[in-house]
Amino acid sequence: MNNIILDDNNQLNTANTNQNQESWNNETYQAWINRFGEPHEVSQRMLKDPVKMLSHLSSKFIDVNGKKIMNLMGSNGTKAVSLAIMGATVSVVDFSEGNKRYALELAKEANVDITYILSDVLQLSDQYVTGDYDIVFAEMGILHYFTDLKPFMDLIYRLLKTGGLFIIRDFHPVTTKLISSRGTTAKIRKHKVTGDYFDTSLVETDVAYTKYLDGSEETHKVLLRHWNLGEVITSIASSGLFIKTLEEEQNLSSEVFDKGIPKTFTVTAVKYF
Repeated sequence: MNNIILDDNNQLNTANTNQNQESWNNETYQAWINRFGEPHEVSQRMLKDPVKMLSHLSSKFIDVNGKKIMNLMGSNGTKAVSLAIMGATVSVVDFSEGNKRYALELAKEANVDITYILSDVLQLSDQYVTGDYDIVFAEMGILHYFTDLKPFMDLIYRLLKTGGLFIIRDFHPVTTKLISSRGTTAKIRKHKVTGDYFDTSLVETDVAYTKYLDGSEETHKVLLRHWNLGEVITSIASSGLFIKTLEEEQNLSSEVFDKGIPKTFTVTAVKYF
């Protein structure tokens, strides 16, 4: 990984977005087929149990029938289509053509409609910023794409109606910024504090979907800015949203090598006025 130091004016913000967008517009469709399967196959599983695809977030979406929901940086649309199956009116904004293709094919196979807006989230057209969404959510690998969280959080505030709910689930900074782990079994798993929790530099790394490709494709890089938890919580509160809950979660997989170390976190917040 290469670290790039941000200057005081976040001059790398535009370049960062452009590089990340280019990376996410390469091979994503095939990556999701490798990861989940063909859209017609995945849709059948989703129709049988749409709640299951929501995974840990299912407890946050108690009754979505008739609700208007915006999924920011919604990637392949698996969460959005599941919510549409459950009766919600769902929009997705994301800048990847491959993500859009997979999501719309998935929705068609599930016989539901979603609105998929191909856009950089911070360039979202005012026609979609209607201030009447019941729920705005984003999850897993979102915040590290921003060199400044304020514009993102301000957008969420503008999207939500009064009483609307914001949900964000993402990787915990203890694991993204501080601890490195080695070993493939619980007995030999080793953890070391190798990072700087307060580091503000950009890190160049392989785009996330690379692990779902067969290795024959060109590797693409993205620039990430890992935030600590204090920065995330402060940015949400500073936007005018009222934080309801902060849940820090350990590894939820069946092979728990990292028990006792926070792997993800979920924040819920409300727009009261």
